[in-house]
Order: sequence, then C-alpha cells, then structure tokens
Amino acid sequence: MTDEAIRPVAVLIDYQDWQRIEKILQTYQSEQQSNIDLNRFAGTINLTQDPLEYQQEIRNEPSHNLHLRFHNRL
Repeated sequence: MTDEAIRPVAVLIDYQDWQRIEKILQTYQSEQQSNIDLNRFAGTINLTQDPLEYQQEIRNEPSHNLHLRFHNRL
C-alpha cells in the first residue's frame, strides 16, 4: 500500500507468515537480552595515552602513516 506520494506505508502478508516472523523475532530478542552483560567489560581497557591527545595526533598525520601507526599498536 502507498500514500498519495506513492511512498510505501504498509505491507500485506499472510497471517501464518506474520506468526512465523513474530516467533523468530521473539527468539532472537530473548537470546539478545540474555547474552548481554556489559559489566563484564568494565575496567578492561588500559589506556597509555589521553584519548583526546591521541585523536588530535591522528587527525594531524598524513593518511599513509595511519596504517603503520595502527599496526604498530597491535
């Protein structure tokens, strides 16, 4: 279905297809909610340089040096 400007505003699908989609989405959402624990990442980063200083350095370097700089930090 479209509006006056021929933009899509709705999609018609069979009810059985809708139920299958709903079941897939519920399964996916419950898996996502149960697997997310951002607290496990708390305190795992050890910075050796102030992030803003690093950002300013990177922005001032020619782009061909960025690959080397990143590779050397790994």
